[in-house]
Amino acid sequence: MSDSFLAAIPMLHVVEVEEALEFYCGRLGFRELWRYQPHADSVNPSYVGIRRGGIILHLSSFSGDGIPGGVAVLFLEDVDGYCAELTEAGIDVGAGPVNQTWGNRECYIRDPSGNQLRLTQVLQKNA
Repeated sequence: MSDSFLAAIPMLHVVEVEEALEFYCGRLGFRELWRYQPHADSVNPSYVGIRRGGIILHLSSFSGDGIPGGVAVLFLEDVDGYCAELTEAGIDVGAGPVNQTWGNRECYIRDPSGNQLRLTQVLQKNA
């Protein structure tokens, strides 16, 4: 059997696309790659691709694309530095980055629709 898998891209359901883009692009530093917006006179529903570095996310306000409250794990090289930037931008980072027993340093934030982003730095490789 051929191993033709290429990538997995998290799709997060958002309530309002413009509010989500302000959060992800305006505050988290992602950039919009493309947008599918079937109705020229209304931004919702829309399906949008965004990217920062090697991380790509899809955001959808289509009713059939799940419900808000999803989770995406984003791997970073410097979770402390990025969380400091987020704090300066007024984003609630809760308790901030913490070392987990499974070998990662993690910080959790939520977008305006309630989706959780787990900002993760691997501290030790598991065997």
